[in-house]
Amino acid sequence: MNNSFKYDNIKTFLHQPFFLFMFLGLLGCETDESQTVTTFNTLIMADEFDTEGAPNPSLWNYDIGRGPNNDGWGNQELQYYTDRPENIRVQNGFLLITAKEESFEGSNYTSARILTKGLFEQQYGRFEARIRLPYGKGYWPAFWLLGSNIDEVGWPQCGEIDVMENAGASPTVVSSAVHGPGYNAGLAITKKYDFENERVDTKFHIYGIEWSPGNINFYVDDVLYNTITPEDVTGEWVFDNGSFYILLNLAVGGVFDGPPNAETVFPQTMVVDYVRVYR
Repeated sequence: MNNSFKYDNIKTFLHQPFFLFMFLGLLGCETDESQTVTTFNTLIMADEFDTEGAPNPSLWNYDIGRGPNNDGWGNQELQYYTDRPENIRVQNGFLLITAKEESFEGSNYTSARILTKGLFEQQYGRFEARIRLPYGKGYWPAFWLLGSNIDEVGWPQCGEIDVMENAGASPTVVSSAVHGPGYNAGLAITKKYDFENERVDTKFHIYGIEWSPGNINFYVDDVLYNTITPEDVTGEWVFDNGSFYILLNLAVGGVFDGPPNAETVFPQTMVVDYVRVYR
């Protein structure tokens, strides 16, 4: 691919959590925040989480509760999502999504889920986030995208791209997936990335996709570890039908990792350094 460059340490350059601007160039900096941007070299959106308090309301909405059918968001999740600062806040340059064990609105756990639906949506580009994950059986952190036409066509026809999700009982493994008609839930097209001897709760990593017509590449840090094309799915390819929006959440329980056990430590936090989108 052409036009490769590094875009690093942007927190020293941006002073607001949400920007629309275009640029080409090279910004040097610390290697632990670097990610090679290849095809997509115009920064469209960046939330650096530099403003203390609630997440930027011009960019993020909240999902509240246990799902539209009170069924754990269709995944048997156990938490009640809130917008309380106990569960979600920006502090010291990071977004903190914290899962707690507590009795709240009929649930035994609380956490948070935010999304850019109706505020920032884009088709194609590079979507990335720098995240440190929690650890323990029953935690299910995720960074993912949903098709903006979900209210019209429903799920999975809208399409879902899971940039990163982690089963807390497997602290060295993350995975990516796509869901669509004919390949969703347990039939999703997935692939794992194993850090081997490094746990995901000890260090930040950059999780990203580069998405173009007929192609989605999945990255961890500078490593391309998965590519999905229409030939790889077992149903209709729905990822060229329109824009998608971003979600960040920390679930407790659910079908991905099951419920917490006696060794699971609460509270724990999913720490997000930034979210950036290029075109």
